[in-house]
Amino acid sequence: MASIAKRLEGKVAIITGGASGIGAATAKLFVQHGANVIIADVQDELGHSLCKTLGTNTIHYVHCDVTNDSDVKNVVDVAVTKYGKLDIMYNNAGISGDSTRSIVGSDNEAFKRVFEVNVYGAFLGAKHAARLMVPAKRGVILFTSSVASVVGGETTHAYAVSKHAVVGLMKNLCVELGEHGIRVNCVCPGGVPTPLLNNALRMKKKETQEVLRKVAVLKGTVLEAEDVARAALYLSSDEAKFVSGVNFVLDGGYSTTNMSFTSALNALANNHHTNNHAK
Repeated sequence: MASIAKRLEGKVAIITGGASGIGAATAKLFVQHGANVIIADVQDELGHSLCKTLGTNTIHYVHCDVTNDSDVKNVVDVAVTKYGKLDIMYNNAGISGDSTRSIVGSDNEAFKRVFEVNVYGAFLGAKHAARLMVPAKRGVILFTSSVASVVGGETTHAYAVSKHAVVGLMKNLCVELGEHGIRVNCVCPGGVPTPLLNNALRMKKKETQEVLRKVAVLKGTVLEAEDVARAALYLSSDEAKFVSGVNFVLDGGYSTTNMSFTSALNALANNHHTNNHAK
């Protein structure tokens, strides 16, 4: 088997929420491409297990609650202590919050918690990464946004608003940090059958995949965590040296259309077909 070109050779990366889902897939891919990776997560067992499974000294796990300033500062300091630098900060940690879609029925504390993790956590990651990257005049700061940042009505209010906020943070940082040679982007996935989405839908992975296939614009395939990881790899690599300020959408064209009209037509057609057979 031919060896792959290592696109992150010698780079140092921190991935928050790196113990599972998109973060874990990205950690594996970054290691394959020559990066030294630090997983920052609160899922200690999963994080240590992933490092053990990969069986290399180029990946390490550090317990980190992204809503805790000291924890985030510590994981960045660990990167400097171990490797002397930080090239890539991937702020991927996120939660979906409760499943209530009614604003009247939304829980205030649950709403705040989603913002703490998804927005404040991303802010802290960027802040402490910039502390090192600005003097170095280089670096990549990456966020996981969501298709919820470009379409409405698909998720809970807390999750949707938090992902819009992450895109806003990315754009502001792109302008501020660009003069220091730092690139800032978002990876914006559609539905991915990760534990986060499976739990939000209260479905098993195969059930989630089936739902995603049915609503997809692009048929014949489904978005996987590994696909998002490949997008993160590109945005973190030198191949994307002039890419900054981008909300990089991976949704198979889903956000280009409004499916409500099609769904309504299909429902009417099915109802008409059922009524005709009943006569």
